[in-house]
Amino acid sequence: MVERLAIVRMGHRGDGIADGPDGPIYVPGTLPGEVVEVENVAGHPDRRHLLNVEQSSAARVAPVCPHFGVCGGCAVQQWDADAYRAWKRELVVTALRQAGLDAPVGDLLDANGEGRRRAVFHARRGTHGVLEVGFSAARAHHLVAIDRCPVLATSLDGAVKAAWAIAEALDPANKPLDIQVTASDAGLDVDVRGSGALTAALMTALARVAERHDLARVTRHGELVAQRRAPTLRIGKATVPLPPAAFLQATAEGEAVLARLVLSACAGARSIADLFAGIGPLTLRLAERARVVAVDDDETALAALKRAAAATVGLKPVDIESRDLFRRPLTVAELKRFDAVVFDPPRQGALMQARELAASGVARIVAVSCNPSTFARDAAELVGGGYRLLEVTPVDQFRYAAHVEIVGRLEK
Repeated sequence: MVERLAIVRMGHRGDGIADGPDGPIYVPGTLPGEVVEVENVAGHPDRRHLLNVEQSSAARVAPVCPHFGVCGGCAVQQWDADAYRAWKRELVVTALRQAGLDAPVGDLLDANGEGRRRAVFHARRGTHGVLEVGFSAARAHHLVAIDRCPVLATSLDGAVKAAWAIAEALDPANKPLDIQVTASDAGLDVDVRGSGALTAALMTALARVAERHDLARVTRHGELVAQRRAPTLRIGKATVPLPPAAFLQATAEGEAVLARLVLSACAGARSIADLFAGIGPLTLRLAERARVVAVDDDETALAALKRAAAATVGLKPVDIESRDLFRRPLTVAELKRFDAVVFDPPRQGALMQARELAASGVARIVAVSCNPSTFARDAAELVGGGYRLLEVTPVDQFRYAAHVEIVGRLEK
């Protein structure tokens, strides 16, 4: 059935929202102020599929990618930059308000830079056995085959072709493949998952792909298949040997902007804890000024961080601790030795650690997050313990997506 709806606001996932008799109706690809024709989405009574924009918003612009609206990677390419930026900042403002927090929220900082430096391509045999390599479709279980992606940095040039070549070599007839490609300073670093055990012939085939596409390294579930150059990444003064499929901020500019905000908030501190430290994008920069204890449960990442710190001249001492901060957060007693604490957890936040921090006497806390809801929840815990949320800065390194990074500065 075809309906006619008026879109009144934008949802937190980038869907336009119309007010229906039974509640909100979500229509991807639409903008506030538009009148649209839609049809039902089977099994989802609160969702509609866009058929036609009858009355366009003045803020509508042409998408930069021909796959927009089908590919699930981007949500709002059709929106004017000013309106988009205001919406993304408002995601943070709304999350804080819903958590009962009143704090100054700065302007959204653009950290897209040259674009994404890492991507995960999916590969499988689709309809009639045709090979497909690309990204997941928007809210669907099929793939959108691509030959290019405009949100990727130039450092990932060749990644799409390499992913196709790997898929052709491994032939994902029975099980889909995930092919993670990271732009390192030495070239493209590729980790393949989902292939199952590789025969000698398949190992040889992947090595040939690495040679033909000038890949720095190819691994399977982190196990080395071929290496032509050791992948590394420059972080501050340090050069970090990258573990396979290592977590990195999506853009190089995003990492730099977040680090700049954290360093500014920690200015003058002499002893700092960096919780959820990973390979050390914050630790290694903080250690140029202060002693740092880096804590994480990813031992491979910590080993890379330790090697980089030991090999870098001019850093203050860096101590490494492997620890599951979700199960064993640093306690109030353990936190006493720090002038400042930085914590940058995954999307689920770090509620147990926030509770220990709230009860501590640490003078300064810097909270970094990629999820406004869990950031606000954890910040509310800290404010309840006597901290003041002095500054919140939203950072946009996921252009066209609904994701936003946040840095908050708290003091007691």
